[in-house]
Amino acid sequence: MSTFARARCTLGAHPSALDAALAAAVLVCMVAGSFVDPHSPEGVTWGLRTPDVLSLVLMAVGAAALVFRRRAPLVVLAVTGCVSVVESVTGDPRAPVVMSTVVALYTVAASTDRPTTWRAGLLTMTVLTGAAMLAGPLPWYAQENLAVFAWTGIGASAGDAVRSRRAFVQAIRDRAEKAERTREEEARRRVAEERLRIARDLHDVVAHHIALVNVQAGVAAHVMDKRPDQAKEALAHVRAASRSALDELRATVGLLRQSGDPKAPTEPAPGLDRLDELAATFHHAGLHVEVARADQGTDLPAAVDLAAYRIIQEALTNVQKHAGTRAKAEVSVVRVGPDIEVTVLDDGAGAGDAPGAPGAPAGTGADGGGHGLLGMRERVAAVGGALTTGPRYGGGFRVHAILPVRNRTDAAEDPV
Repeated sequence: MSTFARARCTLGAHPSALDAALAAAVLVCMVAGSFVDPHSPEGVTWGLRTPDVLSLVLMAVGAAALVFRRRAPLVVLAVTGCVSVVESVTGDPRAPVVMSTVVALYTVAASTDRPTTWRAGLLTMTVLTGAAMLAGPLPWYAQENLAVFAWTGIGASAGDAVRSRRAFVQAIRDRAEKAERTREEEARRRVAEERLRIARDLHDVVAHHIALVNVQAGVAAHVMDKRPDQAKEALAHVRAASRSALDELRATVGLLRQSGDPKAPTEPAPGLDRLDELAATFHHAGLHVEVARADQGTDLPAAVDLAAYRIIQEALTNVQKHAGTRAKAEVSVVRVGPDIEVTVLDDGAGAGDAPGAPGAPAGTGADGGGHGLLGMRERVAAVGGALTTGPRYGGGFRVHAILPVRNRTDAAEDPV
């Protein structure tokens, strides 16, 4: 760092010392200027005139007031303005006390707003120039009188320009800080959304398959001694369900790979094309499931297709867990205008007989204490749909989801 830069940093850290140094410099300039005679026959000559005592006092007062220019800029402007008026009326020979007023006016313009600068500047220019022209010892058209008008205008303009530049720089800094905060908030939001999506997928996969494993294991334990062939079949279903769970967990966890990893998951996300396979897994577990489709082979966006599959999977899993194997579930997928409506109903006939859930309320609503219904609502909201759940009249539970055939991005690109 250069000597000038170090000195600037030091003065910037001590503004009072900087103001005192500025006041001393202004005093030296005023005193030196009071010895100059611009009307000498030999031209501008220094040392041909000397200031009187009153002029020296006025210069000292004007310079001393500048020490407080940051604390009370308007008061300092008023003091230096009064000193300049007195000097303009009585000074002979003239002393440049108005220099302190120019510095004070610059400070007012740099530290206040533009309306205040306009009012203070016009008032100062008018009063000082009028006093010099009308009551001063020189003719009204003297160049010293016009110089008062010019220098006060320059001081106000320079201060306003500095204030505007400071405001512009501060605005740029504020926008940069806001943009940085926005980027950080967006990054945090994306991380939270990704964590929530992964949590939903893991919940759906684990809850579905573990519920099937739990039911089949209970069946195998119950018939192990009396009907070993049925127990063997149940254990086969347990093995198939656990293998399927491992495969889906592997695919889900594979999504967490870094982009530079040598391999990435290639298995597509499940959708309604695997609905019959999903129903078959529950059928093998002992739950009677009927599937009805009237979607005319609609090609759904990947997010909507996955959401529909997961909603049906979670709803049937809750039927299996809480309504029991004697319950009957009905699944319907219907195309209604621009939407796909997915409905899962159960009659709640086996309520209370599910292992580990004695006395549980009938239907899928029994999962209200967990994350099943919450995950459904989040999936539906993510694709811009609507979800309604609740008990049915006469027993059982109903899950009804309305999902848009086109997501919001596709709709924005295709106005038709």
